[in-house]
Amino acid sequence: MVGEMESGLISVDRWRSGSQAYFLTHMHSDHTRGLSPNWSHAPLFCSRTTASLFPSRFPGFDLSLLRVVPLSSWQSLSLRSPSSGSPVLLHFMAIDAHHCPGSVMFMFRGEFGCFLYTGDFRWECDDNAAAKTTLVTAINEFPVDILYLDNTYCNPIYTFPSRQVAANLVADIILSHPSHDIVIGVDTLGKEDLLVHLSRILNIKIWVWPERLRTMHLLGFQDIFTTDTSLTRVRAVPRYSFSIQTLEGLNLMCPTIGIMPSGLPWLKRPFKGEDKLSGSLLAATTCNNRKPAVKEKELLLLQGAVHHFHDNMFSVNYSDHSCYEEIGEFINLVKPKSMKGIVASSSCYVDPLYYFGRICGVNQPPELLLLRPGTGTGTTRDPFRAVRIKSYSTKDETRVSKKEKRRKGDGHSSLERNRKRRARIQVKCAKIAEVD
Repeated sequence: MVGEMESGLISVDRWRSGSQAYFLTHMHSDHTRGLSPNWSHAPLFCSRTTASLFPSRFPGFDLSLLRVVPLSSWQSLSLRSPSSGSPVLLHFMAIDAHHCPGSVMFMFRGEFGCFLYTGDFRWECDDNAAAKTTLVTAINEFPVDILYLDNTYCNPIYTFPSRQVAANLVADIILSHPSHDIVIGVDTLGKEDLLVHLSRILNIKIWVWPERLRTMHLLGFQDIFTTDTSLTRVRAVPRYSFSIQTLEGLNLMCPTIGIMPSGLPWLKRPFKGEDKLSGSLLAATTCNNRKPAVKEKELLLLQGAVHHFHDNMFSVNYSDHSCYEEIGEFINLVKPKSMKGIVASSSCYVDPLYYFGRICGVNQPPELLLLRPGTGTGTTRDPFRAVRIKSYSTKDETRVSKKEKRRKGDGHSSLERNRKRRARIQVKCAKIAEVD
């Protein structure tokens, strides 16, 4: 019988008051929404890298609240039951999630059972050896009752090459356009390995905007990046500024191509057959003592990994989230008794039980269950409600607020409308976190 963690003990990637300890998987904004410089509810547990980013992301934040969690070792935390006042001993472990710098999964265990919360993660077998060893050792001793899973690409249509191969594809595109400036769309955190790889294989510096340069320095990259555009033709620009209109404007001044490294299916038309890459991929993949030829499986993936959907714009399937096959491998490894998807705004909204429930001994649902706020199995009484919606934004909240005002007085519960319409869900690991 799977136990329950009592409400009011801890919260994961959830920042409202009412918990005794808070856990942050990584520093992406959809996981820190609700944190602010004056947040001070309780101790906050995170990785060392994530802790190092707090002064720049949240100036004035009380750093004495931070608790750095080492990787791959069990830690203990003494809490108190809100209902009885009796001591509650929580054991937890951080495991490298290989998503962005500082990203971790958290494993929790105690009298309530054992829960694994992945946060966002990429499970590449070749690159996750240490994390896999740690996880296998832990689950052999403490089987996972509930897995809270990054289901961003939990759909068979998503197949990605390894990030190493995808990075070489980006390098190929750049080498195939020696007379062009290059702009690469990235977020404020993430894709550092890609940019470092490009810098080394092409022997160039990479331009980044000033705030991004400060982050790079905090992460220990001192000599690879610059804010001087005269030193390089390759620029990493904020994703929000990356558009066809911007690219067309840049081409009025200088021939420029854009590259978007992403797993998202945002292409408009497939890669043109007549546009050949330079062929340097085979040479590039000889690094790290790899054989000159790309693995047969990866060669098949390459056929759909590059898309040319505008005259000077490319999309490359470089993803920091696990694809469908990797998700299946991960679930097969963990073999949880139950699981819940934590992302309710991916392009497919699929309940992972639909494809992988058999691994948990759960009958496959008769139809695709969509994880949307206020649908599926999530109810006010359900202790296993999925916990976060990544598409939540200020614009969403403003739009919802206006609708609520127009509907005010219609006799329906304002709280229930709010729950159904806000583009936001919370991960509640068997009552780990408070729910709206």
